[in-house]
Amino acid sequence: QVQLVESGGGLVEPGGSLRLSCVASRSAFTIVAMAWYRQAPGKERELVARVRTGDRIDYTDSVKGRFTISKDAAKNTVSLQMNSLQPEDTGVYYCNAIIKYTLGPGSSWGQGTQVTVSS
Repeated sequence: QVQLVESGGGLVEPGGSLRLSCVASRSAFTIVAMAWYRQAPGKERELVARVRTGDRIDYTDSVKGRFTISKDAAKNTVSLQMNSLQPEDTGVYYCNAIIKYTLGPGSSWGQGTQVTVSS
């Protein structure tokens, strides 16, 4: 099982920036994708950004041009640089990894880190 540990959340004013990081434990299995999801109070968890094999990157429309996802394969980390933060970006941000296990793909989640955008 791959363990994920997130860091970097906090409180920031509108227009500010935060950087989230997620470290995946070493594993004999291949991580084929890493992503950031978020869940706002009373809402479903949604995909924010994802980087897949071959460095294919996807963003949800609301964060395009403001957030940047990056992956360091050597360090088994994925980061999310969040700029021009708005109150609607508030929520718990979760790191996710899709792993290619012997018997099929599996998914791991981090514990989540709170991001609050407020003046």
